[in-house]
Amino acid sequence: MKTPQYLAEIIKELNRSVDLISNDEAEKLVNGILESKKIFVAGAGRSGFMAKSFAMRMMHMGIDAYVIGETVTPNFEKDDILIIGSGSGETKGLVSMAEKAKSIGGTIAAVTIFPESTIGQLADITIKLPGSPKDQSESDFKTIQPMGSLFEQTLLLFYDAVILRFMEKKGLDTNKMYGRHANLE
Repeated sequence: MKTPQYLAEIIKELNRSVDLISNDEAEKLVNGILESKKIFVAGAGRSGFMAKSFAMRMMHMGIDAYVIGETVTPNFEKDDILIIGSGSGETKGLVSMAEKAKSIGGTIAAVTIFPESTIGQLADITIKLPGSPKDQSESDFKTIQPMGSLFEQTLLLFYDAVILRFMEKKGLDTNKMYGRHANLE
């Protein structure tokens, strides 16, 4: 198969994913962001990169958004939300973060393949995304892509869709957001 054909197959998989995402779950996340003082995001590996891109877009909207583990990340408080993107919902470091956030009394949102996972059970808001875990041998969800690629791609696009929904609710447009774009580059 040629590279453009692989791309077409990936896009077909992403299109199928859209119908498997609950609008009610997504709306709970949007409202959770609206109701929170500060937004924190976390993820490991490629899911962590998707979380960083989500935090960047929230910053462009004027939201106090932070990536867990960065040197400029403030303390997490009870009026804050922690959004964790984790395919398995079992990544040890992310489980520890969720437990700590729970003990502080903040809101936890899990975006995961497995809502019944440890992180999913700790979460106040759970969004199930389609995809296959890194070990696809025991997965019912079939993908041509390696490891967790489909989940990670869906996570990025889901986060971008959340941004669009937030923009709609707050009356923002891209021109207002561009004013917050980095200008020292």
